[in-house]
Amino acid sequence: MAKTDKDSLSSLFGGNPFAGLPMPPSPFVLAQQAAEYWVDAAQRTVMFVDALRQRSNIHIAHENSETPTVLHFKYEMVMDGRKLAHPVNYHLLRILPPEGVATDPKKRPFIVFDPRAGHGPGIGGMKEDSEIGNTLRLGHPAYFVGFLPAPIPGQTVEHVCEAEKIFIERVIALHPEAEKPALIGNCQAGWQIAMVGATAPESVGVLILAGAPMSFWNGLRGRDYLRYMGGLVGGSWLTAFANDIGNGKFDGASLVYNFERMNPSNTYWKKAHNVYAKIDTEIPRFLEFEKWWGAPVLLDRDEIQLIIDGLFVGNRLSAARLRTSEGLRIDLRNIKSPILIFCSQGDDITPPPQALGWITDLYKSDKEIVTAGQTIIYCLHQKIGHLGIFVASSVATKEHSKFISNIDTIETLPPGLYEAVFVQKTESVEHADLATGDYVLRFENRTLDDIRKIGTNSPEDDRRFLTVKRVSENNLSLYETYVSPWVRAFVTEQLAEFIRQTHPIRVRFNMFSDRNPLMANVAKFAEMAKANRRPASKDNFFWKIQEIISDNVIAALDRYKKCRDSLEEHVFLEIYGAKILQSSLGLNKKMVYSKSAGRDLDRERDIEQRIQELMLMAGEGGLPEALTRAFLYVVRGGGGFDEREFKMLKQLCDASTTLPKMSNAELKALLRQQHEILVLDEQNAIRAISRLLDNSTEAAAQESLSAIHTVIKAHGSFTSEEKRRLQELETYFVPSHTTPRRRKTDIEAFGGTAS
Repeated sequence: MAKTDKDSLSSLFGGNPFAGLPMPPSPFVLAQQAAEYWVDAAQRTVMFVDALRQRSNIHIAHENSETPTVLHFKYEMVMDGRKLAHPVNYHLLRILPPEGVATDPKKRPFIVFDPRAGHGPGIGGMKEDSEIGNTLRLGHPAYFVGFLPAPIPGQTVEHVCEAEKIFIERVIALHPEAEKPALIGNCQAGWQIAMVGATAPESVGVLILAGAPMSFWNGLRGRDYLRYMGGLVGGSWLTAFANDIGNGKFDGASLVYNFERMNPSNTYWKKAHNVYAKIDTEIPRFLEFEKWWGAPVLLDRDEIQLIIDGLFVGNRLSAARLRTSEGLRIDLRNIKSPILIFCSQGDDITPPPQALGWITDLYKSDKEIVTAGQTIIYCLHQKIGHLGIFVASSVATKEHSKFISNIDTIETLPPGLYEAVFVQKTESVEHADLATGDYVLRFENRTLDDIRKIGTNSPEDDRRFLTVKRVSENNLSLYETYVSPWVRAFVTEQLAEFIRQTHPIRVRFNMFSDRNPLMANVAKFAEMAKANRRPASKDNFFWKIQEIISDNVIAALDRYKKCRDSLEEHVFLEIYGAKILQSSLGLNKKMVYSKSAGRDLDRERDIEQRIQELMLMAGEGGLPEALTRAFLYVVRGGGGFDEREFKMLKQLCDASTTLPKMSNAELKALLRQQHEILVLDEQNAIRAISRLLDNSTEAAAQESLSAIHTVIKAHGSFTSEEKRRLQELETYFVPSHTTPRRRKTDIEAFGGTAS
């Protein structure tokens, strides 16, 4: 029996919990180290409790603020959503540049949209190195869309999207000489601005969706567990119940609790121990983050119910099955601006399959993305967690900084699917001056199969989630018919507020404040501890024991999480995979279900008409069309685009007396058009270059060929396929003295070889 207990203990802690325990020193040294450690531990304990006291005081002051936010930067109000025709609790702020930083009103403005998924606003600009901080440093005007803690009664997701469209149009009006604003949507705000882009495509610029869940059912077994939660509680009836006991308001603290539940070792031990162990340096960072984490907001009944029913449980957004109150279908294929999706393999809240799955739901082929005129880029981080996508300084100074500095390049990319890849600058990198920062940003061609390899559901799992959807609809109907009227009759606003204030999240953040008489002398004792600080050495025997105990607690909680998640996944798969349950809901074996978007005849007709127009345009134009088409043809052979290539092409055109002069807008439009022509019929499109050059001078044709060589070589040596394509193009670009056809015998005289 003793052996069994010992084995269980070893299993719980992931091995021998006392592994790594050092040999104790001599008794005299051990006594010295004991005294040293206990003085240090006592001081750290007092300072840690004082940190909790400060956190509570900050929390209370933050909640009592009229417009609470954790923005690091000063700002001014531009628009108040409460004054709109459909009032909402959102507002548009202009971020004021800090001293020594200047912004150019003619440069493209950026608007950062923060998530309203339980927490308050400001995470997109809560520190110097952030999305907003990088925007200002690069000279772009910065705006921020935030919100108040309580919703306007009756506001809906649709009303919020309408308000955000109005905010975007106001920013456009404030910067008439700039290009359309780039929109950064963090987490929940990502799918929200995508909905704005789908219903008002003419108003939005580049969309950057950071950690945004778009395809809510997708995920990998054994990893992405949060998606099972709706099914395990029987659907959205519990949300309706939470709305009722909140007197028509949903408490965001419940969402914060769900996030904390995902990582119990961090919630219940690691975060606190990190402050305790690093008490001399960690308190400011701890208080800064906790100010945001501990300020849950409220959502209106109609808002959260649509989010749960229509998006999380219903998965209607990625399948283009969500409609506005006027019946307009919200189809993400309507977005014409480039979409950049930033996600991470280390994100357990919005895993990559949820961030990217909508692409394979909406498109059946790679060619369809191009003919629809849509540019989709994804950037896949390997390890950063969900919050790190928005707040990590390392991410802000690398990924977000490169996205912002290359926003024009992103908008110039032709339609298609790409992955953003970061290449470290070294001495061997050519034309490094054309790339900002420490990295070169490259956009490599990808296919829908590449998205599927990242992770997608099996048909059987999709059927399980469809079963959850139908169970949820039935349970919600039963709850609203037989239970909800009774709950609403008994709940008053006073009772709802009492329930909110007694939520464990709020109790934890309130209990250590100065309102608690037990905390009266903590600040004084903490000051005494700081004044007489005597930290123990890291070689101290008892310090090492402390860290071993901490590691074992973390290991135990991580193993608990693993067992819990595995059990929940097993229960979900068994319940919602049961044939008897599926059959009772009308999902028989003969029924073939696909979560992909259905056919749209109007869209298909528009695309077919667009294809016919492009085919007719293949032989129309002159040197600009020939130059851009040839450039794209070679780049396609290299597998992607490089930020240096676009900048080099623009520099050459601007400096030349014979190459075509093109503004940024003209170059972007021409590249997109010519890329579509290439994708439709590459062979005939290249042959048509001969016709496009008929009216060009010999000098212009020669310089165009030379320019293409120079531009392609900006990223380094040619690939074998690029060489082949360059040699093929020379046949068309070399002018003939006697006929409109190009003679290969003149190659050496005009441009040379590609080697």
